[in-house]
Parts: sequence; structure tokens; C-alpha cells
Amino acid sequence: MLQPKRVRFRKVQKGRIKGNAGRGYRLAQGTHGIKALDASRITARQIEAARISATRYMKREGQLWIRIFPDKPITRKPQEVRMGKGKGVPEFWAVPVRPGRILFEVGGVAHDVAREALRLAAQKLPVRTRFVVAPEWVQPSG
Repeated sequence: MLQPKRVRFRKVQKGRIKGNAGRGYRLAQGTHGIKALDASRITARQIEAARISATRYMKREGQLWIRIFPDKPITRKPQEVRMGKGKGVPEFWAVPVRPGRILFEVGGVAHDVAREALRLAAQKLPVRTRFVVAPEWVQPSG
């Protein structure tokens, strides 16, 4: 699963996910991708589940790029613990995603294969997504 090798601070504040994506809103490597339409927190487990479902459908053809990385530690306190006594321990890693952010990209496969693979990946994620195609991509004839 994805997580940083080391971090500067073990615990971070919650923060808010406001506005649209300021970066990562265009396709960079692949010809097809999925773009987030909602703001949400995506966990490392959800990213891994989406990656597995997409690569299984593509049957190791083409290439898949993950454009997000979970670098934010999310803390939890144990159940039935009284208030106070400090912040909980880091439980899992997540990435805050804003609307417009490209989550996954696919290249080297047919249009219909890419669409279905990314649809299966999007089902594993907690955000609504839209399928996007690179403007310079042209459908091969034949």
C-alpha cells in the first residue's frame, strides 16, 4: 500500500478541502483518465483497490499511472475513550482530493478497454468521477 517513507511531522491537523484543484487537472502521461468531481479524502486502501481492479481488467496491457499519493496521516482514538488526553495515534494514510483532480491515467490500450478499466477503478473510490480523454488523442482507424 502507498505511504510515505518518512514524514516531517507524525500527526497533522484535519484541514478543509475547499475550492477546485489548482494543479494536476490535466492529463500528463496517459491518453485516458478519470477526474474527481467531488471533494473528499481518499485512503491508501481505496487507491490500491482501484489500481488492482483497473490492472486486472487491462490484463497487463498498456500502463496505469496513479496521480495521487496518500501523504496525510489520519489519526483515531480508540473506541469508548474519554475526551481529552491528547490526539490519537496515526491510523491510516489519505490524500485530500479537490474537484478537477486527475486520479488515474491509462495509456497504450484501446478506448473501450480504458473506459471500462477506469469505470471499475472509479467504483472503488468515494468520489464521483468523469472519464476524460486527451485532446491530442485520435481514435485509430480499423
